[in-house]
Amino acid sequence: MPANVRLRAHSRALTKRRKVVLAGAAALGAATLAVSAAPSQAQTTTGTAAVTAAPVQLSTQPIKGVRASVTDQLAGDSVKIQAIEAKKQAVAKKATAKKTAAKKAAVTKARAGHQVKQAASRSAERPQMQTVATSTSYGNNLDGWIRQSLAVMKQHNIPGSYHGLHKNIMRESSGNPNAINNWDINARNGIPSKGLLQVIEPTFRAYHVPGTSHNIYDPVANITAAANYASKRYGSIDNVNSAY
Repeated sequence: MPANVRLRAHSRALTKRRKVVLAGAAALGAATLAVSAAPSQAQTTTGTAAVTAAPVQLSTQPIKGVRASVTDQLAGDSVKIQAIEAKKQAVAKKATAKKTAAKKAAVTKARAGHQVKQAASRSAERPQMQTVATSTSYGNNLDGWIRQSLAVMKQHNIPGSYHGLHKNIMRESSGNPNAINNWDINARNGIPSKGLLQVIEPTFRAYHVPGTSHNIYDPVANITAAANYASKRYGSIDNVNSAY
């Protein structure tokens, strides 16, 4: 066989073998790259997923905790504020009630004082004709008036007897408690004698006996005032036998 034929045949065989070797080397390199790339890619994917998922978990849980803490604090502050306001309202309500009670008591006291003054005024304006002579102990007549006057005179140490009072009463007024003298010197001077023992107003006021009426026509008040005057001037009404 010619040499060039052998060389061409050898060249073709070498070329074919080289292709097979190169193909195998390429396949082995690809496999190696595949094996090397697979774990790296898996790790990268896993790491990325972990990195992506982790912030979601971390951001969610702390936010819930912060919100809960703030809510609890606000709730606690709200309860404290409500308690303070309730305490203020209770104090204000108590103070208002105290002021109202004090004002009501003052009004009640003022009304009571006004009623007492009115009663005293009405009592002063009302004719004081009521005497012990009209009580059940003494008759409402000359005998009862004299006896009641003697009891009052005894309490005030004013001397006098039933007889001394009776004789002077009969001479001065004939036993009429409303008798008035409009003709003597006293009447002409504008101060007529009045009552059972014919006493003028100045004398009656000056010798009025406490516990008796201030009405000069009252029988017991008239008798005791006249007896008191007579005791100071004459020693006793019993010593009076004429105008005095």
